[in-house]
Amino acid sequence: MSPANRRTADTSVIAAIHHPLRRRLIDLIGVEGPSTASRLAEATGELVGNISHHLKVLAAAGVIVEAPELARNRRERWWRSAHASYSWSVADAGGDPAAELVATSAEEANLAHHASKVRGWFEDRAEYDEAWLRAAFSTESWVTITPDRLAELSGRIQDLIQEYYENPSEDEDAERVFVFAHGVPAKP
Repeated sequence: MSPANRRTADTSVIAAIHHPLRRRLIDLIGVEGPSTASRLAEATGELVGNISHHLKVLAAAGVIVEAPELARNRRERWWRSAHASYSWSVADAGGDPAAELVATSAEEANLAHHASKVRGWFEDRAEYDEAWLRAAFSTESWVTITPDRLAELSGRIQDLIQEYYENPSEDEDAERVFVFAHGVPAKP
């Protein structure tokens, strides 16, 4: 069962969200909350005009939406996430070579994004106390299952992560944590 805020992505959405800067903007808006182009430019070190362009691309794909209620004047534009997460499969391309290329490229970009978050942890973990060093984890297992059971496992993992997403810790020692999982047929 997919969370209510999960959206199946079509080719235009996949292409929009898998540009490196746009992916970072999505992460910033998703984690920090609604923002303006100026604030995002400051956070990324990019020019406001460049950020505005990428925000328009994300808005055209329906990934973000305007939040006019946050604007203090008619010129100020605030943006918020439209969905918490997206899903797609190369199988959704239906044999269309262009759509398969977009989906495959997005999978590669996702893997690179995931690996960069783990590498960032490796680089920065000296800044964290022992509790965080012990709590951080990676796990892997070889299981023998059918496609239906793999889909079930995926749903259960997504539901568990969604539970933590919807009920964030409010303790003063709480931190943002990047969680991801892959379950793919493979050979040892």
